[in-house]
Amino acid sequence: MTYSDNQYSIKEHGSSSSNPDLGWSQVRETITMLALAVAQVESSMSDGAQSVDTLTQSFTHMAKYIKKIRTVTQKVTPGTLSTFQEVIENTAMTLEENVQDAVVAFQFYDRISQRLEHVCNSLDQLGGLINDPSSLYNPDRWHTLQENIKGSYTMEAERIMFEHILRGHSIEEALEIYRHHFAKAAADESGEDGDEIELF
Repeated sequence: MTYSDNQYSIKEHGSSSSNPDLGWSQVRETITMLALAVAQVESSMSDGAQSVDTLTQSFTHMAKYIKKIRTVTQKVTPGTLSTFQEVIENTAMTLEENVQDAVVAFQFYDRISQRLEHVCNSLDQLGGLINDPSSLYNPDRWHTLQENIKGSYTMEAERIMFEHILRGHSIEEALEIYRHHFAKAAADESGEDGDEIELF
C-alpha cells in the first residue's frame, strides 16, 4: 500500500477536550478534526487505489485465461479430450481464483465508500458544532463529537490513526501508523509475522 508524498500544511493540532486547560482552544480542536478528515481521505484514496489495481490485474488475468480456454477448446476432439482436460481444469481453477480476488477487491472498495461516508458525516457534525455557540466553546461537546467519530470506525488501524491525530502527531506520521497496522492485520490474517512498532 502506498501513500502520496504530500506534505500537509496542518502541523499544529491536537485535542485536549478530554482534559481541557487554560490553553484549550476551539480553533485548535477544529484544526485537529480537519487533520483527521485529511488523514481519513488520504488513507481511503490509497486503499481505493490498491483495490483498483487488484481489480485491473484480476480482469487482465481473467481475459488471458478465458482466451486460453477458448484456444484449447477449439483443438479438442473426442479423441483428444483427455489430453486437454487437465489444461482446461487448471486454467478454470486459476480463473476462479482471479474471480475471487476481484470479489474481495469489490467488497473492500465498498468499505472504502463507507469510510468516506463517515468522513462526510464527521465534517457535517463538526460544522453543526461550530455553528452552535453553546457547543463551540464547550470542551465536553468537542469530546463527545470525537468519541462519536471514533465509535464509527470498524478497523483498529483507523482508531489508532485517530488517536495519533488527537495526540498532535502529524498527518504523515498518522498515515504511517495506519499503513503499518493495516499491513500487520493483513499479515496476521495470512499467518505471517508482522514487525512490532512502538505506538504510544
